[in-house]
Amino acid sequence: MLERAVRALSGDPRVAELCVVLPPEEVSGAQGRAAASLPRVTAVVAGGSTRAESVRRGLAALSADHVLVHDAARPLCPERLVRDVVDATLLDGAAVPVLPVHDTVKEDDGAGFVLRTVARASLHLAQTPQGARSDWLQEALDQALREGIEPTDEAAALERAGRRVRLVAGDPANLKITDAADLAEVRRRVAGPAEWRVGNGFDVHRFAPGRRLVLGGVELPGEDGLAGHSDADVVLHAAMDALLGAAGLPDIGVHFPPEDPAWEGADSRALAARVAEEVRASGFEPVNLDLTVLCERPRLRDHVPAMCRATAAAFGMEAARVAVKATTLEGLGALGRGEGIACQASALVMLRGRP
Repeated sequence: MLERAVRALSGDPRVAELCVVLPPEEVSGAQGRAAASLPRVTAVVAGGSTRAESVRRGLAALSADHVLVHDAARPLCPERLVRDVVDATLLDGAAVPVLPVHDTVKEDDGAGFVLRTVARASLHLAQTPQGARSDWLQEALDQALREGIEPTDEAAALERAGRRVRLVAGDPANLKITDAADLAEVRRRVAGPAEWRVGNGFDVHRFAPGRRLVLGGVELPGEDGLAGHSDADVVLHAAMDALLGAAGLPDIGVHFPPEDPAWEGADSRALAARVAEEVRASGFEPVNLDLTVLCERPRLRDHVPAMCRATAAAFGMEAARVAVKATTLEGLGALGRGEGIACQASALVMLRGRP
């Protein structure tokens, strides 16, 4: 947040020096060292117990005739806004960016009822950076201190001292982070539009009596197994191909060639873990899997919850993000005759680092 706020200000060439005001305990720590390395930062000082006192200490560390005061809690300040505030400050001596009030404003009577409706036409919401002549701001803060007044921003102190403060059009993008919801929104804006990709997978194996049957990472005792080089888990194989396809990667036949003896009898859960690692290494995060098992036997209804959990665990996902369904072929074709089991899979992946 601090780095973004600093870079927003330093983007204007007329901002010659920057002073970062931090909590006293952070000045000599990692935060202070990081702040000192940012563009045009010439001083890092300890703040006070109030906003006004922190601004006073920052002013003392600067030598400029005009200053901007900006909240690090507004890390998305557009360069246009900085430019406009600087222009107005140099022209009129002080400036504050503001937004119009769009909602109807009600004043509380203190007892939980409306006292009156406030005319909103002349009301504005203040933002930062706020600009002023250094001597004006120093005098205004000194006066507030003498009077025991704690101004909520620099414009308030200047107003109280009789200075005219120019209103500058603010920017809705200049969001202030005050709670967790604000932080989530800023992160979403920084990340930009999410990039989603969809992949499909399909696998089929014929029955092979004498082998154990494994579906979705779950062994089903007493059932005929499936023929295959590994454990022939058609559910995980289809899921792997769907995820690889979504990430634009080669299919499992390339990753685990059937002619390679290293994969003979391999546990498909271990293969799935390797595929998940490959997908994430390529920059994508598995979001969900939708799997449909095609078979006449065995009946899978009672095994579906365990299959969802095992499949999710194999790929490092939450169980709620995996859906397993089973359907028959109504006696049609090889699968309908009970000669094997197939699975078709759909996968959704998201570019990592996006919300």
